[in-house]
Parts: sequence; structure tokens; C-alpha cells
Amino acid sequence: MLRSSGLRRFATLSALVGWFALAAQFYLSVQLGIANGNGVLGGVVAYFSYFTILTNLLGAIALTAGALPARTPPPWLTCFCRPGVVTAITASIIVVGSMYFLILRHIWEPQGLQLVADVLLHYVMPPLFFVYWWWGVPKQVLRPVAIPRWMVYPLSYALYALVLGAIRDRYPYPFIDVIALGYPRVLVNSAVVSAVFALLCLALIWLGRLDQRRHRSPGLG
Repeated sequence: MLRSSGLRRFATLSALVGWFALAAQFYLSVQLGIANGNGVLGGVVAYFSYFTILTNLLGAIALTAGALPARTPPPWLTCFCRPGVVTAITASIIVVGSMYFLILRHIWEPQGLQLVADVLLHYVMPPLFFVYWWWGVPKQVLRPVAIPRWMVYPLSYALYALVLGAIRDRYPYPFIDVIALGYPRVLVNSAVVSAVFALLCLALIWLGRLDQRRHRSPGLG
């Protein structure tokens, strides 16, 4: 990825926003777990059951990696600088913001710190990460053949959420609530979301064709 000083500054500020939002939501989740009688562990499990949290966590890690000078990131962080990985996270975080705006924002009214965390995670981080992707990713290396690899994350989450929901008897999102909808409807909903994700990946690749800049780093798909 391109590592200009301007990009690193943008990535630094965006990462700080992301980590603050994640920390605030973690605090709120733990407090809610305690208040509901599920304890700290219950709050932590609930926190990590949400696609929003996991995706923003990946985004914050990628932004942190992008904020460091090119030769600084430790080996485990370098994968978060790969164009394909950043693009997959971009598609995922766009799904986070879009699904929340279109479906989930109508079902509750957060207040106080919860409102702050909610806005940052769903409305602020998606556009910030998209700008980071547009600015820093050498998009000429992106190919549709990589989309099945990029889909491993959302498909793995769907399986994880369904298994965890069956264990906890509680599901993180209403459109995958097996208790209320049953497995056939949930599987259809999951397939629709997966198709939307794949189309977003294609759209990002197409948008990348509009970016005629050439980066010195060849990157990896």
C-alpha cells in the first residue's frame, strides 16, 4: 500500500476514532451484562457476537497498520496492509453501515454514550475506512477471482453467529433470529446478505478501475 505521510496521519486519526468507539461499546456491553445478571463474561460474549464489532475491530487494526511507516508493522500486521484484505474489510464495513441504516436503526433509540458509540461504529467508521481504501490501496491488483476468498469472513461470521445463538438462545440480529424466523428464512436472509456483499466487492473493483493512479507497491490480491 501507498504509505504517504498524509495517508498515515489520516489512518492514525481514523484508528483513534475506531478504537475509542470499540472501547466505549465494550464498556457499555460489560455494564449491560452485569445489569442483566449475566456478569462480565456475558457482556464480553455479547460484545463479540456482533458483526459490527468484529468488522470495526478488523478496520481499526488495518488502520493502525496503515498508520505505521512501511517497514515498521510486525509480521502479523502486514496482512492488514494487503489490498485484498483492505478491500474485503471495506466491503464488510459498508455492509455494517448500510444494514444498520436500512434495517436496524428503527428498532431502538440509543442515548448518551451508547448513541456516541452507535454513531461512530455505524455512520463514521464506514466512510472513514472507505476513504482510507480509496486513498491507499493499489486497486489495479484487485480481481473478481478473489471475491470467494473475501467472502470467507462474512460466511464464517454467519456460521459463528448461528452456533453462538443456538448456545445462548439469543441472536445478535433480528434477520438471523432462528427462534423468531426459523432456519429456512434465516438461511435465505443470510444468502441475500452474502449476495449483497459479493456485489459490493464487485462494485469496489469497478470503482478501482476509475482510479488511474499507480502505486509503487505491487500489493497482493
